[in-house]
Formats: sequence, C-alpha cells, structure tokens
Amino acid sequence: MTETVPTGSPIPQSADAAGRIDLSPEAFPADSPFANEDLRPVPVSERKWTTYNFAALWISMAHCIPSWTLASGLVALGMDWKQAVFTIALANIIVLLPMLATGHAGPKYGIPFPVLARASFGLRGANIPALIRAAVACGWFGIQTWIGGSGIFALGSKLTGGHWENAGKIAGNPWPLWLCFLLFWAVQIAIIYRGMDFLRHFENWAAPFVIVGALVLLIWIAVKADGFGALLDQPSKLGWGPDFWPVFFPSLMGMIGFWATLSLNIPDFTRFGASQKAQTWGQSLGLPTTMTLFAVLAVLVTSGSEVVYGTAIWDPVELAAKTDNAFGLLFALVVVLVATVSVNIAANVVSPAYDLANLAPKLINFRTGALITGVLGILIFPWELISTPEFYIFTWLGVVGGLLGTVAGILIADYWIIRRTVLHVADLYTPGGRYWYANGWNWRAIAAFVVGGLLAVGGSYSGVGADGTKTGPFPADGLIPFLKPLADYGWAVGLATSLLLYVALMLPKGRDQEGIAA
Repeated sequence: MTETVPTGSPIPQSADAAGRIDLSPEAFPADSPFANEDLRPVPVSERKWTTYNFAALWISMAHCIPSWTLASGLVALGMDWKQAVFTIALANIIVLLPMLATGHAGPKYGIPFPVLARASFGLRGANIPALIRAAVACGWFGIQTWIGGSGIFALGSKLTGGHWENAGKIAGNPWPLWLCFLLFWAVQIAIIYRGMDFLRHFENWAAPFVIVGALVLLIWIAVKADGFGALLDQPSKLGWGPDFWPVFFPSLMGMIGFWATLSLNIPDFTRFGASQKAQTWGQSLGLPTTMTLFAVLAVLVTSGSEVVYGTAIWDPVELAAKTDNAFGLLFALVVVLVATVSVNIAANVVSPAYDLANLAPKLINFRTGALITGVLGILIFPWELISTPEFYIFTWLGVVGGLLGTVAGILIADYWIIRRTVLHVADLYTPGGRYWYANGWNWRAIAAFVVGGLLAVGGSYSGVGADGTKTGPFPADGLIPFLKPLADYGWAVGLATSLLLYVALMLPKGRDQEGIAA
C-alpha cells in the first residue's frame, strides 16, 4: 500500500478536564487483527494508580539483589564506594528523563508500549522494538529468577545444615538449586496470572516490607561490627584522573542500561495512572532516590561485613546465611523472595507479555505472553549472563542499553517533536489508518533504528585481562574497529542519533493540524 493518510475525519475521541483521552467502546476496532482486550486503551474510569502506587512500584523494583550488587561490580572495576554511588545516582537521574517522556502517553491515552510504538514504526513495524524489548526482558527475567532461586537455595541449605550443597549434581549444580530455580519461576508466573490490579496491590505492600528488610540487615551488621569498617576509607584504584574516565563512561552507560528497558515500556504501567502528576512525581520520588539509597546501604553493609568476617561480602544472601538464628534466616528468605518477585514480575514479565501479545493479538493474550516469557527466560541460560562483572556490566548491560536507547530516541522524537503528544487512538489499531505507512511499516523509523543501533553497539569490544585473555565475547578491537570509540557511550549515542535522524526523515513529509502525514 502506498504511503498515504486516509481521507475523512478521524474517529472522535473525548478528553476530560485533565487532558486524558477516552475512546468510546464502539469506536474501538475490536475486530481488527491488531487489537485484543489486553492491548485496548484503559478507560479513564479505570486509570487509578496514584503517586504512591508508582513510587511503591519503583521502590519494589529497585530493591532487588542485582541492584544491591551493582556497587560491588563498580568497586571490583577499581572505583571507591563514593565513585560507585555517584555513578549509580547519575545514571538513574539521566534515565529518569526518557522514562518520564515515554511515560506521558500512558495516563493521556491509556495505551501500552507496543501500541505507542505503532505511531512511529507502523502497526507491523512496531513488532521490531517490541520484540527487542521482549528479548531483553526474557534475559532479565531469567537472571532475576536464577538469582532469586540461588538465594533461596543458599538460605535453605543453611537451614538444612548444608545438606543441599552436598546433594547430587545436575549440569554442575546441586539438584536442589535447580528445584529452587524452577519453583521460584512457577511462583512468579502464578502471580502475574492474577492480572495487573493484583500486581498493584502486591507492589504496595512489598515496597515497605523490603525497605524494612534492608534496614534490618544494616542494623544487624552494624551491631556486630561496632562500626562500618575500612571499606569506607578504601581509596579508589583509579583516582579521578585519566584512569577513571575510561571506566566511568562505559560503567555509566551500563548503569543506565540497567533500567533502559523500563524507559521504553513504562507506558505499560502509566496507562493505569490517575494523572500525569501521579506518574511524574511517583517515578521521580521512587527511582533515583531508591537506587542511590540502596547503593549506599549496600556499601555500608558490605563494609561492616569486612569487619566481622574479614572479607567484604557484597551478596546479601551470602551475608544473611552467616547468621545461626533460624528466625533470622527465615526472615531473610522471605525478604529475598518478595524483593525478587516484585522486581521480576513488574520489570520483566509485564512488558514482554504485552509485546508478545502485540505480535499476534488474536493468538496471544497477556497471560500467554507471560508464559512464553517464562519459558524463554530459562532457555536463555541466565547463569552465563552474570558470570563476571565485566561481562555483566559492559557486555550485557552495555549492549542492551545501546539498542534500547536507540528505540527510546525514536519514540521520544515521534511523540514529542513530530506529533506534539497528539495521537488518534483508533488508528493505532486500524489497518489503512494514519499509522499504516507502507503496508504497516514506517521505513524512516527502521532506518533511524538501524543507523542508531549500528553506531551504538557496532564498536562493542571486550577488555583484555592481565594474562592476555579477553573478558568478553567481542573482539578486543571492536566488532567494527572504527566505531570502537563510540561503544563506551552506547546508550547516549543510540538515543541521540536515532532521535535526530528520525526527525530529519519525518519532517519533510509535512505537518498538518492532526499530526504528520505518513
């Protein structure tokens, strides 16, 4: 089909006093192959999430074992604790900006991320960013499930006197570890099957519970250590000179990559928002403050562990397992379980469930998408993705951040610059509508994605250890050597390149009062 905008008036849509758009039930093209009940706009009457709900969501998601150990990865790379906390705090302030920008469409239109992506990529083309986001989420789901299962195994082994560790092995690990991993996987799938409203209630109580758990761990180690030890006085191995910056920038991009996934699919949650104020304040209060506080807690607790046990223990599960108190172990086990479930379901199941539903709306619903996510999360071998700090921060987080930053640039450019936040909701589900472009594909968005992604991750490289071996899967001089200097800034390069290129390609098509012609 040629690239044209259909003639005639768009389907009417009403706005309330707060500017939230509602599409009447009869105006929603339910029989469209691009529509189902899970992807349809949330009615204004059902957009009820408050500032507390969004803040609680972020508190629950940020308070997880990988968040706790982020600082340890940076310290292992040579930073002192102040540099590590600064890097984490700055990254989360930066990533908050695209989070709020893409989140705006949620309360206004009630649409999830893959439907928002149709405005820029086209009804069919939106499957590209949706499937990339889904693939990343499947990886993260597997990582979090493995970490959570490992935590349960470690504490359970302590409760059983170490019998679990001595059990027969399957694929190099004791069989109880695999059992914990699979049981933890099943619990998460069961919770998400209850739906988004149940998830909101779960996050509301999980957030304060996990905070209490982290503070209990801090108080416990402070009492045992009678102080917080030498880790707080340990100097940086990098200083603030020329040795620091080559580590800082890729680390910053990696820390941004930690939540770059949510900067895309945050409309999956904000579509339930009662107002723009609720999502803006909720996210601003919940994300950067919580991640920074958690990093500080991790440093303080780890420093205390160095005093008590003679070595810095960054893993909170390993540290909790040091206690001989059965009640303390059970409490730690419950905290680990709640913390990991709360982040994993919200961050890594909700999005791919919608994304996979977008792939085949008439065949895959939200619950089916969640089950597919769970299966792929196992098949991706998550235990390999977190094998070393270099692989985890530079390879996994860095490459993921570069690709997702590229998609974010296109979404922000289309929604804020090209369309000035004006969307015609029914056309987001209608073949032949204004977002149909060329047979459902907008080649301009795809071109911007390819160029931005190539510049962002094309120079990906692996470091070389002291023994001359590579610390990652990429060539030491980069996949594309002349792009290697850009690899350390992948997220920023991808976002800026795709944003500017998309605007340059779209603006010549001309602007009318209802948006850009396809």
